[in-house]
Amino acid sequence: MIDADPAALARIRFVLVETTHPGNIGAVARGMKTMGLSRLELVRPRHFPNAEALALASGADDLLAAAPVREELTSALAGCRLVVGSSARLRSVAWPLLSPAQCAERLLAEAAVGEVALVLGRESSGLSNAELARCQYLVNIPTDPGFSSLNLAAAAQVFAYEIRRAWLAGGAAQPAEGPRELATAEAMEGFYDHLAQALVDLGYSDPEQSRKLMRRLRRLFHRAQPDRVELNILRGILSAAQGRKTADRFRKEGPRMTPTRSEGSD
Repeated sequence: MIDADPAALARIRFVLVETTHPGNIGAVARGMKTMGLSRLELVRPRHFPNAEALALASGADDLLAAAPVREELTSALAGCRLVVGSSARLRSVAWPLLSPAQCAERLLAEAAVGEVALVLGRESSGLSNAELARCQYLVNIPTDPGFSSLNLAAAAQVFAYEIRRAWLAGGAAQPAEGPRELATAEAMEGFYDHLAQALVDLGYSDPEQSRKLMRRLRRLFHRAQPDRVELNILRGILSAAQGRKTADRFRKEGPRMTPTRSEGSD
């Protein structure tokens, strides 16, 4: 087990996507601060800054003041080696699913060596499929099926508590092979864009009908969790397949023959 390192908590981001009610932003900040978490990121909130958010933060206004407002989810996830998305509903393409306790342990294990994020979606509809596709795992709170509606701030408090509980227990087990320099979220997005274009260039997929294919490929590479060098290798292979590299660039030339004078020549 790893020691309970305060720096690990500081590397865990809570990312709120298109939050409708400003009070939920304040309540999430309050719930985070009570559990020792401080990194809040906001993606296109409907109303922020807002007095209601400040009132419901109840002393966690420093988290609100420090929270950047992003136009795109990609920028809110910059530098993250692990991204987990929260959702109340399961999807047609099954995503690796964690319980809140498993999510906390996974986040802490990766936060021991780098930045991580937990993404929470809109109050009414949660995360879109495209947003979920940016996450390596999905976490689901096992509510009563007869009444599964859970307020955004309440869900965030559950996750924050589980993270605190796991942290106090000593964190999570380190991977057996030791820490790896995993590719960041933005590097993976660049790879997925490259992969999608390569599949079109090679005639393998129709860009109008390949969204489900790309979700499955994302799931495959999320499981693999390539590091920076491995991702560069994959992109080099894609470039070669697209014809951006010459086929004979590694061909070895034979020994050069020095011309000799023929007999009787000058």
